[in-house]
Amino acid sequence: MIKQVIKTTNAPQAIGTYSQAIRVRSGGDTVYLSGQIGLDPDTMQMIDGIDAQIRQVFNNLQSVATASGGDLGDIVKLNIFLTDLDNFALVNEIMASYFSQPYPARAAVGVKALPRGALIEMDAIMVVQG
Repeated sequence: MIKQVIKTTNAPQAIGTYSQAIRVRSGGDTVYLSGQIGLDPDTMQMIDGIDAQIRQVFNNLQSVATASGGDLGDIVKLNIFLTDLDNFALVNEIMASYFSQPYPARAAVGVKALPRGALIEMDAIMVVQG
């Protein structure tokens, strides 16, 4: 898979751990990862605190990506849903420890509530070699 960063000065520059767009040239398969919240897969209980939930969501996405034959580096689009957008900077900070450039295209959306009282949820699209 070849990921090409799309960057233009005719749109706002990326201000965090994301790219304006990613073009994927691949003979691979597209995998749509369902939303993950901060549930511990062993206990199926919600992890306490936003920092821990962010990390658990990335770990859960990594586990699903691995089961799909890929890893976080194969994600080309990431959607982030936060119940408090004041946590956006923390998401950027933690995301930088899970991803390297080129970062996936990304959206972050403030929402009123998430399942099981989660503070954050993420879903993703990835492309893996077939």
